[in-house]
Amino acid sequence: MDYGHPLQFGVFITPANAQPQAPVALARRAEASGLDLVTFQDHPYQPAFLDTWTLLSYVAAQTERIHLAPNVLNLPLRPPMVVARAAASLDLLSGGRFDLGLGSGAFWDAIEGMGGRRLTPGQAVSALEEAIGLIRQVWDAASRGGIFEGGEYYEAHGAKRGPRPAHDIPLWLGAYKPRMLALTGRAADGWLPSHGYLKPGDLAAGNKRIDDAAAGVGRDPHEIRRLLNIGGPQGDTAGWIEQLGRLSLDDGIGTFILATDAAGTIQAFGEEIAPAVREFVARERAQRGTAAASTRSQTALAARRPGIAYGDVPAGVHAIEPGDFDYPDVQSTYMRGGEPGIVLQPDSPQQVAQALAFARAHPSAPLAVRSGGHGISGRSTNDGGIVIDLRRLNTIEVIDEDRRLVRVGPGARWMQVAAVLAGHGWALSSGDYGAVGVGGLATAGGIGWLAREHGLTIDHVRAVEVVLADGTITRVDAASDPELFWAMRGAGANMGIATSFEFEVDEVGPLGFAQLAFDASETAGFLVEWGRLVHDAPRELTSFLIMGPRRLGHPQVAQMLAVVDTPEPDDIIAVLQPFARLAPLLDQQVQLTSYAQIMANADIGPQHGAGEPLARSAQLDALTPAVASAVTGMLDAGDSYFFQIRSTGGAVADVPEDATAYAHRQASFSAVAFGADASRLDEHWRRIAAHSRGVYLSFDSTLRPERIGEAFPPGHLQRLRAIKARVDPDGVFSDNFAIPPEEGVTG
Repeated sequence: MDYGHPLQFGVFITPANAQPQAPVALARRAEASGLDLVTFQDHPYQPAFLDTWTLLSYVAAQTERIHLAPNVLNLPLRPPMVVARAAASLDLLSGGRFDLGLGSGAFWDAIEGMGGRRLTPGQAVSALEEAIGLIRQVWDAASRGGIFEGGEYYEAHGAKRGPRPAHDIPLWLGAYKPRMLALTGRAADGWLPSHGYLKPGDLAAGNKRIDDAAAGVGRDPHEIRRLLNIGGPQGDTAGWIEQLGRLSLDDGIGTFILATDAAGTIQAFGEEIAPAVREFVARERAQRGTAAASTRSQTALAARRPGIAYGDVPAGVHAIEPGDFDYPDVQSTYMRGGEPGIVLQPDSPQQVAQALAFARAHPSAPLAVRSGGHGISGRSTNDGGIVIDLRRLNTIEVIDEDRRLVRVGPGARWMQVAAVLAGHGWALSSGDYGAVGVGGLATAGGIGWLAREHGLTIDHVRAVEVVLADGTITRVDAASDPELFWAMRGAGANMGIATSFEFEVDEVGPLGFAQLAFDASETAGFLVEWGRLVHDAPRELTSFLIMGPRRLGHPQVAQMLAVVDTPEPDDIIAVLQPFARLAPLLDQQVQLTSYAQIMANADIGPQHGAGEPLARSAQLDALTPAVASAVTGMLDAGDSYFFQIRSTGGAVADVPEDATAYAHRQASFSAVAFGADASRLDEHWRRIAAHSRGVYLSFDSTLRPERIGEAFPPGHLQRLRAIKARVDPDGVFSDNFAIPPEEGVTG
């Protein structure tokens, strides 16, 4: 029986401690020889051996590619939940290179001598089954609640889940007897016997017992990899190659693990035997028409959502489905929970076009496009639909040093962009949070730390490569389709999927970054005066103000964050000095730093948002007493848990109103409030919005139809509708302030 698994080859090295670096050197030799796996036996009661877990950790730090596993771990002497956390930790530290072989226990005198509990063979199998369940629950960090188990051998009373491993760690069981073989079929990912302990016919019989047990619980037997510890060659090399090939083709072995401590044998096994066996098996499989084993289990396939033709996913486009290990890390965004039916991760504009065609073939499925997943207005996840996730389009490259021209992919994060540009003495103003993706911000506006001096992010865009609704890949700039180029700078999410941007960046050196905390108990007056000081400040200063609800018995706190774009400490202090007199200071910190260091303020790991954000935006000419009074009322009532004002004006206002789809350039401040109750927040926000030019689409989560006109004035909106009718007449792109195409206009 050939299960169609890709062949893997590894080594089984004795963890002897007489020369403690010797097994480490052999592991490095295995990696250098192209092998896939290095394993060590685990006998904690053996004083001549290094501790296997310590050795695995050390070897992981000494290698880069090869996977590591105990062969097999002595479970009776290792508590299963501790094993689970240790395994996940080593997997994270090694970049997803740890695999876990488990045994039910042997050598019970020695185990009992080490303080372990003596079990009968039957009890040991039952204990192992309980342990497997606990290990998997620890790794299931996406599930809520603690772990509660009252087993006969292991208990858990509310244990925390996690950490989540870097990859789906396979569990392999060293099994020989019927009960262990059946457990392998029901609950494990692989069977790991040693060839020397098997009699003729045992592989076939073991496979059948495993297959029957798997089928009995609804599993596909192909899900279970068959591994085999083997000794040295029997006969000549050609004969050994054929012997291993036949074990794969006739007995389903997918992984061969050679027990040897000879460096030369390891090298030959990796460089000569493994490639020859792969070639032999591939040739035979091609003649037989053997299908490759499915990469998804029956459990994963059962999690597929209705209405999506999973079999039609374009070849080569990485896809993550609801039953896949990586799904919990991609289903939600920074602020939203989601359960999409599939997440596609293209790695080129051509693959983006293919992914888009796949999405268009499912008109009833919601479509979301994601660059970093931090959008407030953009719904970059959904329920049961399709997500095109651009994280793999994340290149950052200089294309013209003299012009300071750089090309950046939409999936890059702004802290990464800042770090690359810093090496050239450059920067690009780009919001305030480093984990935000380039694509969403660079198609909307980009109100960042250098806005008053250097303008919006979109003001630095010189060209955009975009995939249109019909799959066309086009590059637009001021000379090539200037209308679409205009629309991409402020309403780009409506027009297509941006796959790269060309930015002209600024020379920016050391600068000042200030954090000032004020007693703003006289809130209205404080806001008015802070607004006046910002308006009158030189353009080198860009300031943000953050406030929350007043806490009972405490002063109202306002936190001012400001960048002063000058390397001179005395000039920085001179610019900030008027603000220091604004209200009693509760805390202060001013430092000379770099733009890249300011943006290195985030974790760009997986996001696990829940629910829906509730946010409202306003573009304000000034912080008038009426605006300040409305804000004060909102904060005093506790109806906004986060309120922020970003200063604009300056270079933002230098650009004509109609130069980009982003409007409201004469506004001096961009305000946003988050709340938990829409009716209560809106009651206050109506008073603020009465003094607003409109909204900044990136900061407003409302779905009111009127919001489109608030983001885009009539002239802008008319122009955008005409462009929309030409490039997206069917409204494919509608997850972020959807603009209706102009009626009667087509491409």
